[in-house]
Amino acid sequence: MSQTGMDPETFEQFIEQLERYVRERLIPAEKDVIENDAIPADIIEEMKEMGLFGLTVPEEFGGAGLNTEQYARTVYTMAYAAPAYRSIFSINVGMFNSAIKNGGTDAQKAEWWPRIAAGEIACFGLTEPGSGSDSAAMQTTAKPDPSGNGWILNGTKRYITNAPHASVGLIMARTEKDNLPKNAHVSAFIVPMDTPGVSTGSPDHKMGQAGSHISDIMLDDVHVPGDALLGGETGRGFVFAMKSLDNGRISVGAASTGYARRALDSAIRYANERKAFGEPIANFQLIQQMLAESETEIYAAESMMADVTARADRGENILRKAAAFKVFASEMCGRVVDRVVQVYGGAGYLAEYEAERFFRDARIYRIYEGTTQILQLQIAKHMLRDWKAEHG
Repeated sequence: MSQTGMDPETFEQFIEQLERYVRERLIPAEKDVIENDAIPADIIEEMKEMGLFGLTVPEEFGGAGLNTEQYARTVYTMAYAAPAYRSIFSINVGMFNSAIKNGGTDAQKAEWWPRIAAGEIACFGLTEPGSGSDSAAMQTTAKPDPSGNGWILNGTKRYITNAPHASVGLIMARTEKDNLPKNAHVSAFIVPMDTPGVSTGSPDHKMGQAGSHISDIMLDDVHVPGDALLGGETGRGFVFAMKSLDNGRISVGAASTGYARRALDSAIRYANERKAFGEPIANFQLIQQMLAESETEIYAAESMMADVTARADRGENILRKAAAFKVFASEMCGRVVDRVVQVYGGAGYLAEYEAERFFRDARIYRIYEGTTQILQLQIAKHMLRDWKAEHG
């Protein structure tokens, strides 16, 4: 299924406007975001009015109807500013929307698409205290409500982005006691966060990414109606979750690439301003080498982003390539921010300079939406499976 997306000319105008907004509004507000560990409420309202919470929702449901390529470029543009700005709308336009699109019933689309497009914040509940990538260890259960229609959910979800602010969660839960092939013991439920029995823990203290919040979600005898089951059938939840993770991985790859570009621009500016031995350090060849290596790697990630999103919009299966893009871009971003600290020298280790913050903020990109190691295993598994299919 190919996606046409927004008219290209209109989209270019939107990106131009967004670049201006990032530089003139979001970057100047970063200090405030860091000091208060929160995005100012007026900025969140502006982002809602700009349609950022419904970028990928179809136009007839109140969204912008962007295709994958356009969505990734939007994330890349936003990611030039502090990561919290992307984080607040990323679950809406990435994993939640993708799961609704791939697995939702017509009634679920009609109810939830207009709500998330209008700026209701979504979260995605897969990870638990004892399971992340390992769905066989999932403890959260959904049992049929003995009184008739509906389900009762119990369990705890951990490290859930936006949980403290979300009005809806897509919660993965075990609907079968035993583990089944292809993770058919896991189903997905659309759970309004104000449902009795749903509570969230205090936001966790993190290494970086100030202003974006994660917390536990506790589900204590949470009653949801039958139509909360995504797609109206059990045993498909993990499939929907994994399909929507392709989308989440493209988002993290795009964010890593955009943030690496921001860090490199900062290093170029610093190298031109900082003098040693009577001249700017930008004149020194070993500094130039670090800048050139960073530019080369960012260009490679930008090229991967263009390729994988074009393939997604043509309807190709991109599981392997989305994983490869996310691995490369997140690891690349880690190398770039490390070099940027080095270019700054002693100043790079001080909290008053932004290089130190870039270093901390970038670290999570190699962990969430699938760690580098899990994704490497997944890429290899699919390569070997394809080889066997071809060679018997």
